[in-house]
Amino acid sequence: MSMRILITASFHEDGLKILQQHATVIHEDWRITRHVYWGEELLDKIQAIKADAVIVEADAVTEDVFEGVPLKFVGSARDSPKEVDIESATAHSVPVFYTPGRNADSVADLTVLLILAQARKLITTDRLLRSGKVIINSTEEFASFHDSLKGQELGRSTVGIIGLGQIGGRVAQRLQGFGTRVLFYDPHVNKEQGIQINAEKTELETLMRESDFITLHTQATPETFRMIGKEQLAWMKPTAHLINTARSAIIDENALFEAIQMGRIAGAGLDVHSREPVGSDNRFLQFDNVTVTPHIGGNTLDVVYRQSMILASDIDRFLKGETPKYLANPEVLKSS
Repeated sequence: MSMRILITASFHEDGLKILQQHATVIHEDWRITRHVYWGEELLDKIQAIKADAVIVEADAVTEDVFEGVPLKFVGSARDSPKEVDIESATAHSVPVFYTPGRNADSVADLTVLLILAQARKLITTDRLLRSGKVIINSTEEFASFHDSLKGQELGRSTVGIIGLGQIGGRVAQRLQGFGTRVLFYDPHVNKEQGIQINAEKTELETLMRESDFITLHTQATPETFRMIGKEQLAWMKPTAHLINTARSAIIDENALFEAIQMGRIAGAGLDVHSREPVGSDNRFLQFDNVTVTPHIGGNTLDVVYRQSMILASDIDRFLKGETPKYLANPEVLKSS
């Protein structure tokens, strides 16, 4: 086969088999090589192995790459191909494939897990038992310890979802099984769309004031930058929890830290942070009423399979002369 494809993304063998029908595939998963290419370095790699196309996940496909080599296409194993210079790709008539919704189920699952962890005081309970300080020698001690760990059921709780897109919508669907009352705030989603998944459209302040758990699923844009700040946190009930599996920029993290430190809200579940990668020095780890995870919302085997099949299937269509589904710059096909 004359065509050669370099894949540095994590890629499932089923997806590789589809692409191998069209080309020689060189797969160097960045999670195995522990190496990420940036700009000119990626260009050098492409030229060294004489690749005609590239599929990336963490590498940056910059203008230097498009200027330096005539690529047939670029694949991005991302919901939004931010690491690819789309403007330059379009200027050079290079189609850019991407994978919308690849991690929607995975992030929705983690969101519900964080809500449950907060509802049932999972981190507090685990830390107490591991501390070695829980020694129960009487009924009084048992009753006191047990009472301190009383949680709440989702069936008698209200969850407010900010952003009812692919992930937020899936969270709402999952919560139906618990009998949870679901509110949502999203200027881009109408009331009828929410009704289909038993979610009630409301204003942001109403959602913040009435919800027992508030979960963020909006994109990070100039409009949503720190949309949850000191004022919005003050609207929350002192018994409410904030969950963020979206982007840290949506929250004023300092205001959230202060609200938890001062006991103004009951706690939080955080998968995204202003400083990443997350280590044991994350400041929220000092709180027993905060569940901290290191940005693992999309870190599942299922996501690797899904992104691989979305890209491989779309590239297969493209190479067969058919119309692909997920192109970041569909205008390149029209111009060609």
